[in-house]
Amino acid sequence: MSQSVTDTVAKRKSTRAFLPDPVPDAVIREVLEKALRAPSGGNVQPWHLYVLTGSSMKRFRADLEMKMEENPLGEEPQYAVYPEGLIEPYRTYRYNVGEEMYALLGINRDEKLKRLEWLQNNYRFFGAPAAAFCFIDRSMGPPQWSDLGMYLQTAMLLLEEAGYATCAQEAWSRWPDFVSGFVGAPEEQVLFCGLAIGKEDTSAAVNQLRTTRASFQDAVTFVS
Repeated sequence: MSQSVTDTVAKRKSTRAFLPDPVPDAVIREVLEKALRAPSGGNVQPWHLYVLTGSSMKRFRADLEMKMEENPLGEEPQYAVYPEGLIEPYRTYRYNVGEEMYALLGINRDEKLKRLEWLQNNYRFFGAPAAAFCFIDRSMGPPQWSDLGMYLQTAMLLLEEAGYATCAQEAWSRWPDFVSGFVGAPEEQVLFCGLAIGKEDTSAAVNQLRTTRASFQDAVTFVS
């Protein structure tokens, strides 16, 4: 019996430790095809995804490990993940989730090397056996980028319904050239994010993280 939409939304989270169990290609194909019904302004459908599983994932991991040895900080990002000078309350929201995560990992604020080592787990998909890279045409504007977000959310909820955890990773903005070259993306496409896919490692402490969200009153106003 499938979950209700409410249950699926409540269960979805950013998973940061995965089991190595393979995800069948057929499951990913079915989910990403269903997600094509996601909202899209003017039916532009600006997204394009590249999927890594099995041998392609193995080759990708090996190639990127060599790249990270050469340059642990990655390449020049093609877009800013967060606005410069992030204002309140958004700065506090972002700061708190980092502190909560590192507390679960047992990494103190002054342990810079350990934090860098953990950051690099992003580029191993946190151990996930499958992943997708989400690209968008460079000519598209903010409304189309929001379309891409709606496609991703739809896909993540469908994967949750199918029994698979995910983590959307804008951290991949640090490797745009490498990723584009590996997947064969054309020059007119820009990398938005990666999406790690797999079974959650429920024994991992980091997966206990449930981010604190703004109150309903802070997020929603009923106009009288």
